Amino acid sequence: MFGRRPDGRRVKKLDPIVQITPYLMPMRCDAQVFLEHKADYEKMSRYIVRKSQEGEKITFMQILVAAYVRAVSRNPEVNRFIFNKQYFSRNNCSVSYTVLKNPQDTDSNEDTVRILFDLTDTIFDVRDRMNDAVEKCRASEEGGFAIKLASGLLAVPGLATLVVGLVRLLDRYGLAPGILMRELPLYSGLYVTNNGSIGLHNPLHHIYNFGNVSLFFGMGSIQKEAVVEAGNTRMRRYLPIGITADERVCSGAHYAAFFFDIMHYMDHPEELETPPEEVRFDPGVEYHVPKVRK
Repeated sequence: MFGRRPDGRRVKKLDPIVQITPYLMPMRCDAQVFLEHKADYEKMSRYIVRKSQEGEKITFMQILVAAYVRAVSRNPEVNRFIFNKQYFSRNNCSVSYTVLKNPQDTDSNEDTVRILFDLTDTIFDVRDRMNDAVEKCRASEEGGFAIKLASGLLAVPGLATLVVGLVRLLDRYGLAPGILMRELPLYSGLYVTNNGSIGLHNPLHHIYNFGNVSLFFGMGSIQKEAVVEAGNTRMRRYLPIGITADERVCSGAHYAAFFFDIMHYMDHPEELETPPEEVRFDPGVEYHVPKVRK
């Protein structure tokens, strides 16, 4: 309310064409657009092997998230969200994803993690934050906040409908409890699903109207395509990524620069090993997160 929320601050000076779009498309599902990117699997796999030989374990998903964090540091306009037709700058760089409690058992229960990143994070910082969050998630027998909350609401008939409706109303005016925005995975800048880890194709996932997630990345299983190089044809492997974005968040030019950066850093993950020379924030919104100590 009054331009402030626990998870962001009102943005007032915007291009009128951008600012009018929430009035034309009031819901996220109205404004979701779908893109597909073919990341170079061979470049990333060579990097992963090289780092493994140096004693540093890196995964494809960690490269993707690190590229996202670095792209946000260069394009803060993408890290915004919309409530009640008003624009807000997110006061964190956050990523959520689903975790199998037991990765060796496909029947294992699922839980979610929501991780905060600092915009100066290197790929090693991103890896450490992700590994730390997953370890804590799998160590908890009772599940995280989202699991406990859902279990409690479902224990009483009708309570879930009442509470979710109330939260939606309060959230519209920036009055929802801050703990929900800190703990629930749908209050993040990006939600990632790694379907490739279970052998499925990349999804073009919908964006939820609940919460404020504006981007959804879906990783799929490795694919092959024929390419011609130096007059010879060979099969090239690529990692497909389905992207769903709320087109209202910023201009097409900002989105283009953002996705160009993500693709560049996925092709050149070695550039993520050092902090960025410069970090850009939206005016009046600056945030920092302490490094994970190992």
